[in-house]
Amino acid sequence: MAGDLLLGLGDGSWRISGGGSELLVRLSGGCELRGYRGDSPSDSGKDMLEIPLPPWQERPDEPLPTKRARLLYESRKRGMLENCILLSLFAKENLNRMSERQLNLYDRLINEPSNDWDIYYWATEAKPTPAVFENEVMAMLREFAKNKKREQRLRQPDLEYLFEPPR
Repeated sequence: MAGDLLLGLGDGSWRISGGGSELLVRLSGGCELRGYRGDSPSDSGKDMLEIPLPPWQERPDEPLPTKRARLLYESRKRGMLENCILLSLFAKENLNRMSERQLNLYDRLINEPSNDWDIYYWATEAKPTPAVFENEVMAMLREFAKNKKREQRLRQPDLEYLFEPPR
């Protein structure tokens, strides 16, 4: 949202304004209102369009193969190309050898924050990672993002590797 202004109000709330739209987010007790608010189509007669995002919830009874498949999909479909590439390649390399605990940490990391740029900045160490996401999976992602092997990472991996026998 180019030209928008983000103001910290000092009471744990933030106000985003610009372009005739405004969204107020209040933080209390560690809770955050997650949502997107933008201009509505001109023919609707409404001034604003609000799309609420459901809160992230852990799925303790989800079978591991289902969890891995869901996390692979969610790693590939991010909404910003940088994370689509980074997370899909990370998922290809790591999901099949992660423990259930690590999968749950990864699930929380990629699904709880409502802003994908935050995840990207934490992974590339452009911004410090909040304590709630500072764990072994975040360390793995940061290490992966350094690309020490100097691989070309220009697009997501093809899915054919899913049908290859395990190595």
